[in-house]
Amino acid sequence: MTHKDDDYWDAILNEIDMDFIPLEYINVVVVTFRDGKVWEIDVEKTNQEVKDVEASLDDFFKEYDKQIDTVDFRLDTGKLKKDIGSRTRRFLKVNK
Repeated sequence: MTHKDDDYWDAILNEIDMDFIPLEYINVVVVTFRDGKVWEIDVEKTNQEVKDVEASLDDFFKEYDKQIDTVDFRLDTGKLKKDIGSRTRRFLKVNK
């Protein structure tokens, strides 16, 4: 991939509404607590079904809500780019 491709995808990814991120695109959840501790939850290595991971994360956030300072979702940008590209090509092909 060229530098021009990176700039193109950075522009697209910056425009994505992050209010809803499908779990299939999240690699790692980095949680920083108010006391300075940092936990990295490797979503890919959990070997759980998506619904189970979602439930586990939901329970985790409820339990530690008042102690959490920030949450950073690390995306699998390669998978996201691939899916956006194939869905765009399919949309353009169907709508000719």
